[in-house]
Amino acid sequence: MPGMEKRRPQTVVYVDGFNFYYGAVKETPYKWLDLEALCRRLLPGDNIAKIRYFTARVDAREDDPQRPDRQDAYLRALAALPLMEIQYGHFVTRAVRLPLAKPQPRESRTVEVLRTEEKGSDVNLATYLLLDACKHRCETAVVFSNDSDLAQAIEVAQSEMGIRVGVFNPHPRNRRSRRLKEVGCLFYRQIPNRALEGSQLPDVVYDRTGPIRKPRGW
Repeated sequence: MPGMEKRRPQTVVYVDGFNFYYGAVKETPYKWLDLEALCRRLLPGDNIAKIRYFTARVDAREDDPQRPDRQDAYLRALAALPLMEIQYGHFVTRAVRLPLAKPQPRESRTVEVLRTEEKGSDVNLATYLLLDACKHRCETAVVFSNDSDLAQAIEVAQSEMGIRVGVFNPHPRNRRSRRLKEVGCLFYRQIPNRALEGSQLPDVVYDRTGPIRKPRGW
């Protein structure tokens, strides 16, 4: 009927934290990002019920001892937002032997290195996507990731559970996941820089324990 407002779909958002960080904000001045504001900017027609953020705690490095402090400040700031829910995976460091790109004569063709990998975030994201769909917590799901490992969960959520799933690729256009594009999503889009720029947190955010200040250099 004329004058009646169109009903907005109930939406849950799923953010693959490290995929998002390395694809969208690492080399930018937009790291102090308000994810709620970004989601509202990118999804103006949706009723966003929850934003699930999947990450893992980082350790200090010799060349960057303040890395855990910056992450802790940002996670505290995110947790202060009403719609945010943070789910944690973990890191695993192990020694692996890899081939040298240009081995020298009479030298070993391989070298042992320490490889640190994040474990759990993609599995946790897929699990909550399917759980929320099964529990009818949303009509639409929106995934921020370029990880092709999520394609199967997205297919199942759509074909077996009847929800619509959209994907925002945090990476540049030349790094699109063909697998995610082929699953028949509601949409597959890039994230405009202007949306990141216009969705920054205040320099000081407050939670129950006090002020949280934007890290220096962010």
